[in-house]
Amino acid sequence: MKNFIQKGDSITVTAPADVSSGDGVLVDALFGVASGDALTGADVVLATTGVFDLPKVTADDLTFGKRAYWNAGTGEVTATVSSNKLIGVAVVAAGAGAATVAVRLNGSF
Repeated sequence: MKNFIQKGDSITVTAPADVSSGDGVLVDALFGVASGDALTGADVVLATTGVFDLPKVTADDLTFGKRAYWNAGTGEVTATVSSNKLIGVAVVAAGAGAATVAVRLNGSF
């Protein structure tokens, strides 16, 4: 196909804040996991698909298959919809008290 650009598994963006490798990064509706460290305003490559262990709101209960949302204010996965952005689904149950959850990213929504 002559109009194909790339698979989209990774996208280079301008870091909206200082990020470290493995951090969740939200740029408008695009969520990904930083593949390296970057200072605010520098380019950083985000993995937009795959399964990642991400920090979560410890009070939340995310069962297998439950929608996972990103709380940009706290930098954590949450089960709360509110103004949070849908980033994927939990692929391992992580009950209240768990600090992280394995999330399968679905690219941007």
